[in-house]
Amino acid sequence: MRLGCLPGVLISALLITGCASEPAGQDVAQADALPVPPLGNVEYHTYVLANELFANLRPARQARYAVTGFVPADTMRFNREHQHPLMMLGHQLEQGMITEATKRGYTTQEFTLTNDIIMSEDSDRVLSRDIEQLSDIERVDYYITGTLVMQQAGAVVNARVINARNKDIVAAATRFFPAELFWEEERVTDRQGRLYRTADKG
Repeated sequence: MRLGCLPGVLISALLITGCASEPAGQDVAQADALPVPPLGNVEYHTYVLANELFANLRPARQARYAVTGFVPADTMRFNREHQHPLMMLGHQLEQGMITEATKRGYTTQEFTLTNDIIMSEDSDRVLSRDIEQLSDIERVDYYITGTLVMQQAGAVVNARVINARNKDIVAAATRFFPAELFWEEERVTDRQGRLYRTADKG
């Protein structure tokens, strides 16, 4: 059917519909502005952090990367006695960054790999933190790590990629991780290193 044979009202409707169509190439940054349910979305925040960290970086040919834990900026070590709601965030970021780096083509080293399969009555595993059980670490060219600055409402995560030989920081990124990532039913506050929870009355 030729366009000239269509009623004027229908032609106008078609033109309006065509003009209202969104352009094909939308800005990827808009995805970060979308509302995201907090609980269970550590992966989402890690993904966005990784996007910024690796934005201007490409996997170096034959280079090996080691991803280590993210630690509090003030002590530079994990404290299992600390009661902040995001106290396990450093471990989760380590595991998440291994996944994100590998998906982007970076060859990551698993330095917690043991020499043999460890068997017990109820499980078997190949990962350990016992130095005597670990295999030799291969050459590491870059470290992927970061620090956490704890706040009452969450934690500021500062990630970086470091050249292992000259200690140059070749990439860096920062993102805020809200405390509600691990707590949703109750309202959580952190006062002087101690955790307080109260029922959220909405």
